[in-house]
Amino acid sequence: IETPEGWLIVYHGVREAASGSIYRVGLALLDLEEPWKLRFRSQEWVLGPSAPYEQMGDVPGVVFPGGAILDRENESLRLYYGAADKVVALATADLNEILSFLKRDSK
Repeated sequence: IETPEGWLIVYHGVREAASGSIYRVGLALLDLEEPWKLRFRSQEWVLGPSAPYEQMGDVPGVVFPGGAILDRENESLRLYYGAADKVVALATADLNEILSFLKRDSK
């Protein structure tokens, strides 16, 4: 997603746990002019399975991004994501807060 600070990437990652795999969502920001250059990548996950509908379903403990839209009117990100391979959910966040978080939490 193009932002004034670079290309915002929303991705999923997997962590193996004793109870099985846990899928979570992370963020990265690529350079606007040279998108092969990574500017920031979050150390912490921004979304993980915690709500009941993310914990119970065909594959429990799973959240994964399906698509995202930047609402330029109110500068917010709408992230549509799958949960437990059973439902589609919507998470929203302020774009400026996301970019600030990435700068603070970057690897």
